[in-house]
Amino acid sequence: MINMFRDWFNQRFSDPQIIILWFFLISGFLFIFFLGEMLTPVFAGLIIAYLLEGIVGSLQKLRVPRNISVFLSFILFIICSLLLLVGLLPLISQQIGQLISDLPAMISNAQKQLMQLPERYPEFISELQINNLIGFLKSEITRLGQAALFFSVASVKNLITVLVYFVLVPFLVLFFLKDKSLILDWIKSFLPKNRDLATEVWDEVNQQISNYIRGKIWEILIVWSASYITFTIFHLDYAMLISLFIGLSVLIPYIGATVMTLPVALIAFFQWGFSPEFTKVLIAYGIIQIIDGNILVPLLLSGVVNIHPVAIIVAVLVFGGLWGIWGLFFAIPLATLVHAVIKTWFIKKVIFTKNSEHFK
Repeated sequence: MINMFRDWFNQRFSDPQIIILWFFLISGFLFIFFLGEMLTPVFAGLIIAYLLEGIVGSLQKLRVPRNISVFLSFILFIICSLLLLVGLLPLISQQIGQLISDLPAMISNAQKQLMQLPERYPEFISELQINNLIGFLKSEITRLGQAALFFSVASVKNLITVLVYFVLVPFLVLFFLKDKSLILDWIKSFLPKNRDLATEVWDEVNQQISNYIRGKIWEILIVWSASYITFTIFHLDYAMLISLFIGLSVLIPYIGATVMTLPVALIAFFQWGFSPEFTKVLIAYGIIQIIDGNILVPLLLSGVVNIHPVAIIVAVLVFGGLWGIWGLFFAIPLATLVHAVIKTWFIKKVIFTKNSEHFK
């Protein structure tokens, strides 16, 4: 048994560069798993720096010096952040407060609408089923109210955390952009010299991660804007709040769009009941998701999302369970990284096997 395991290990891990590659991968996962929550501002800074690096690179192609390009990109980031902070947060807060105040009337209206169903369709729906559904909805709303109360109790701590992030993240973004070469050289100084294979894999994956982050940010903004404009045209209540969550839902491929169907349907039902407006909103939401999945994703993320949908769903479940929202955001890049490592591992193994047979 020991000899069999030794032969298997020697066959697959005989190349030192393969061992280094797997060591980097496993060490990185363990590092993020144990320190990920504490390093949240660093991850946020990295994402924004990846996004701004594209602007810096475009300015450098126009022969603008890197320092000036970094400064201009950083100023643009600060201006956009202030606009979002001043223009978006008050509107979101207002719509959340309005939703909480309107909730009892919405539930009462929905209950009246539901109680009419047994009269219209007695062969399909009974009054007992409607009562059970209403009881379930009331229990869920009570649970959400308790969660909101807990959040409000912890709001002081959350506010302090947000304020700290607003100070730390811009500084981190500036340093990541300005001292990019110095930081990379400092990290490389701790790595072994025999890392050609790991460097090759990282160069490929780094390009894909950069394209993924920029493409995903653009996808969020486009889906968010399209949803807001559509819901505003239909006069749907809480249009900004709902469209914001629809935009963020694209972080979770396949699952996010399905999950957001329920809130959109509930808000439309609470507002109009079973009516033509209700149907139009659901059809419009479906069209937005079809355009996103069949046009935006191939256009913005072509060459990045090149793994099977089952693998993407598994990656979302695994990494989301391990690292929460960051795991959801980086599920596809991390899956791409694992895929690249495994592909390189098998290629090296095949080359090693052929060379061994040749020398024999």
